[in-house]
Amino acid sequence: MESVRRSRFLGHWRLWTALLCCLCTTAVAAPTKKKKSSSKSSSAKKSQTARVKRPAPPPEPEFLPGGIPATRAAAVMVIDARTGEVLYEKNADERRAPASTQKLLTALVVAEGGYLDQPITILPSDTYAEPTKLNLKAGDSYRRIDLLRALLVKSPNDVARALARDRAGSVEAFAVAMNNRARAAGANNSFFINPNGLPAPGQYSSARDLAMIARAGYANPTIRSIVSLPSMVFRYADGRTRELENTNKVLKRLPYCNGMKTGYTDAAGSCLISSASRPGRDVIVVVLGHTKPRIWTDSAAFLTWALTRDPPLAGRVP
Repeated sequence: MESVRRSRFLGHWRLWTALLCCLCTTAVAAPTKKKKSSSKSSSAKKSQTARVKRPAPPPEPEFLPGGIPATRAAAVMVIDARTGEVLYEKNADERRAPASTQKLLTALVVAEGGYLDQPITILPSDTYAEPTKLNLKAGDSYRRIDLLRALLVKSPNDVARALARDRAGSVEAFAVAMNNRARAAGANNSFFINPNGLPAPGQYSSARDLAMIARAGYANPTIRSIVSLPSMVFRYADGRTRELENTNKVLKRLPYCNGMKTGYTDAAGSCLISSASRPGRDVIVVVLGHTKPRIWTDSAAFLTWALTRDPPLAGRVP
């Protein structure tokens, strides 16, 4: 039975990664119509086209006994998004820096506050955030919903500060709201100090708590619709536009992945909360303290395993 599950799993994996590589090659090598040029130019173009290589496929997942994907991540939590059932866990209660994955909680507090079409006027203090930012300018105004989309797609820290200050009056007051909402979601092993996940003494969460927070976010229609966006166009107050690509690379790798949020700091390592859905099943995977590009492979492997397991299996790391 185990070998059958593993063969079926790898069959799904190889098919989807092959399709991904094919699509990437097509995008890179697709010709564009241009005016006729000299034979020398044509020759150079042919030589350039000939050098286009198919992207290397992601590494295949490894397995634990029972067909569960193996991972070198520091902590992992896999749950059924509908029931909250734990499907797999590894160091799930270990306190860790959550990095930008906690922006999912920031977004949830903002979304549940409503009035998302109301404008926010940017203050100078909102812009004091590094390193990832949209370079918002003090005095400019944006709708809450537009900043919320940018927050979850591209993860800018200045946007997180603006949303937090606007919603609660200050970043400090917003942190109180974050902690209250986390407790309401069942996350009792976390403490949040800022809205963006930048390192702060005493700020921590766990894979289990982030899974509970993610489940609450997954149940929110606004959050769920935004985290599934592969990209978006952000319009600045002066009319300029900028295309923002989702930082979650699993969205492009697996057709059934529908969110959720990435994170990285030196202290936290690479982190990812991801979700996926098939008829009758919705799952959430939290991976903390990993490395790139392996985090994409392992997260995709856990999503695939959780959705295709038959009969349902629950696992704890040996």
